[in-house]
Formats: sequence, structure tokens, C-alpha cells
Amino acid sequence: MPTRLFSYRFPKGRKALVLTLYHCISARSFRVLWMLEELQLPYELRMLAFPPRAHDKSFLELNPRGTVPLFIDGETRMTESAAICEYLALRHSPGMLNVGVHEADFGSYLNYLHMGEATLTFPQTLVLRYSRFESAERLQPQVAEDYRKWFLSRLRTLEPWLATHKYMAANRFSAADISIGYALMLAELLGFAAQFTPAVAAYWQRLRARAAFERALTAQTNAAVAQGISPRAATEAS
Repeated sequence: MPTRLFSYRFPKGRKALVLTLYHCISARSFRVLWMLEELQLPYELRMLAFPPRAHDKSFLELNPRGTVPLFIDGETRMTESAAICEYLALRHSPGMLNVGVHEADFGSYLNYLHMGEATLTFPQTLVLRYSRFESAERLQPQVAEDYRKWFLSRLRTLEPWLATHKYMAANRFSAADISIGYALMLAELLGFAAQFTPAVAAYWQRLRARAAFERALTAQTNAAVAQGISPRAATEAS
């Protein structure tokens, strides 16, 4: 059911192609939603309760993994949030949210783009699992605490760079910042923001002040309410 569709002017004679994103409130799929808002592309937002594999078995027919994001662009289907960001940056924003292969920071851009998920989001998912999502007898506070420290130690490695740079690569906002930015958003939801180092904290405030970030927050809430899905963040799901 369509709930969020941009009005977008295509060149005369060109057919509009609507991108579809399956999303849970403030889950990893928020990266993709944020990208779509930055690019102002037409998209359809389909909301799911978290975790979707437990709440909507029919979703498994579309994505057997039962996870979000599920992103559809014509015949293309993708389920990895960082890869989708890279795809959108390359296909829909040349010279904008991507960093080209000819640019000096191309390698750094790719590194930070994937660091946001592989290094900074992964440990936080273990914090969530062992402090909130498991049944009472399977909760493991020490594991959650160990991975909280693991996350913060990796996050601190960004401090020297951000002390002298506004963004992660090429002196401009890019998909790498969206990838890292979501990890910071998740950390804030988990109550870790007070432990951000100064430059990381200032960077996070710059990112969350972006108009597209605010539009993405509003879009997910409005779509959830319209589709009868709880607007609670996935981090609060039981």
C-alpha cells in the first residue's frame, strides 16, 4: 500500500520508475530511506512491524531472510543496507552522494561506507539481542556490556579524522556519512550518545540537522501510522 511517494518531475517522455523500500522504524533500512530523501527520488514506503519474520509471514515470500531492508528497483532486489546506499549513490547521484573512482578519497569513501555497517552497527545488534530481545533466561548482560565497549572503542578511531574534517570523505557529505550516521543514530537510541568523543558528537549533530534526515524521520512515522504499524523504534520492540 503506497504511503510515501514523492512528486518528482521526469523529463518529457520518460516513464517514472517507483522504488520500493520495506522498512521497520529506525532499523538498518533507515539508511536507505535517508538516501532516498537526500536524492529526492520517488519511492513507495512499506512499513513492517519488527521483526518482520515474526510479525508478517507473508513477507518471507518476498525476502526469505525476513529482514529489512528489502529494496526493489525494477527487477533488482537488494537486502544489504550499505550495498543499497552504494547502489543509489552510483546509479542516481553521480558527483553527489558517491565518490568517483578517479577521486583521491575513493578508497576511504568505500571503507567508511562499509565500516558503518560491518564495524559500527554489528556490535550494537549484539547489545540489542542480549540486553533486550532475548527471553529473560537467555539475556546476557556481560555480553551486552562487552559489545558496548567494543563499539565505543571502534567509534573512537574516528575522532582524529573528524577533529579536522566535517565529513568522512572528499570534503563533502556522501553515502559514507549516511552509513556511519545510522550507526550513530542506533547508538543514540541505545543510550550511548553521552559517551561519544567531542568531534564524533559534533559530527552526529551536523548529520541529524540535515533536512533529509528530518524528512526521513517524519516519513517513517507517518507511513507507520497510516499502515497500522506501531511507530516505536525497532530497538524497543519486544
